[in-house]
Amino acid sequence: MTYETIRVEIEDGITTVTLHRPEKKNAMNPALHIEMHDALSRLAADDATRVLIITGAGEAFSAGMDLKEYFFDLKDRPRDMDRIRVISQEWRDRKLRYFPTPTIAMVNGYCFGGAMPIVASCDLAVAAEDAVFGLSEVNFAGIPAGPVAKLIGEVLHPRDALWYMLLGEPFDGRRAAEIRLVNKAVPRERLRDETWAVARALREKDPHALRLTKELYKHSLEMGHDAALAFANAKVRELTYLQQGYWIERGIGDFLQGRYRPGMGSHEPPPEGKTPEGKTKKPET
Repeated sequence: MTYETIRVEIEDGITTVTLHRPEKKNAMNPALHIEMHDALSRLAADDATRVLIITGAGEAFSAGMDLKEYFFDLKDRPRDMDRIRVISQEWRDRKLRYFPTPTIAMVNGYCFGGAMPIVASCDLAVAAEDAVFGLSEVNFAGIPAGPVAKLIGEVLHPRDALWYMLLGEPFDGRRAAEIRLVNKAVPRERLRDETWAVARALREKDPHALRLTKELYKHSLEMGHDAALAFANAKVRELTYLQQGYWIERGIGDFLQGRYRPGMGSHEPPPEGKTPEGKTKKPET
């Protein structure tokens, strides 16, 4: 995939998408939103992508929206503004939240305003300790619109969310870990190694189990108790079908025979196209 404002690299099942406008601290202009929407749509159907990492080029993750190109230049073109707004909101919200493989935000530097939903929508997040975060819209008489308030409100405690939304104060990666915006903060020089260690651990797990775990968790949050239980039961049946019973026959079977301890590491996923007994699966008709 060749783009102007982002870079896409795939290595051993781990795909890295880099916001690439370093001269603008990776501020998101209309072109970047269009390209991210396209890239996520393509990667969602790409079997080579087992884990997705999103990061930024240079010293920034993203400074947020490109205030000139996104807001000021489009203010007299309402149809274009509406089109770009929908695209920008869709990729930072639904496309990223429901991406079929695990997603990790690798926050390497400045992360402000409209970039915060990217972190919140990713399944996991690792930040450099000296990364700088901020919900600064109120500082120029704006509000955290689009998916910002909703997604940040779902991740943070209300007291923390309102503190940073109302005061517009910046905070570093250590504080981001304390308030659970990110899973952990590490020294900048270790950021890539730490993030890739997480990505490699995810890559070794069964992709069907990972995808259905994400679907089960995220959709059940919006359901009542009985509906969530029924949904979980349906997902177990779906997993059994997709794996041809592998998680019972081999996952649990190997544990019962003393070959594997579930709490101590990942079981080897089934070979692609194989049944639990190692037979080649018949092609679907």
